[in-house]
Amino acid sequence: MTRIETISSDILRGHTDTVVLGTLLDGDRYGYEIYNTIMELTSGEFKLKETTLYSSYKRLEREGCISSYWGDETLGARRKYYRINDKGRALFEQNRRDWEFTRRILDTLIMTDSTEGEKNGQ
Repeated sequence: MTRIETISSDILRGHTDTVVLGTLLDGDRYGYEIYNTIMELTSGEFKLKETTLYSSYKRLEREGCISSYWGDETLGARRKYYRINDKGRALFEQNRRDWEFTRRILDTLIMTDSTEGEKNGQ
């Protein structure tokens, strides 16, 4: 694992539930489909362990933010699907607003004039 992947994992780890909720906003998905969606959206640059995701599914379901159901076996292997509900949508929106605030503050603190000068070769 490269240094950038390690940093990204550390920074993003606290946002796993929000990432999962975000993938469910446009429809129900089964566990491995959520994993693949995350990999596709990040072009494989961010790798979440499946165990981390399944812990998130259990936590979100226990907290009443998502529900699960078993899919139809006639389409292949039996898959457990996850569905976001109103509480999960509200949590996603709150976490998104919190992230936007945090990003704005960090951009202000990190992107100071001295770092801008370094970027511009000064």
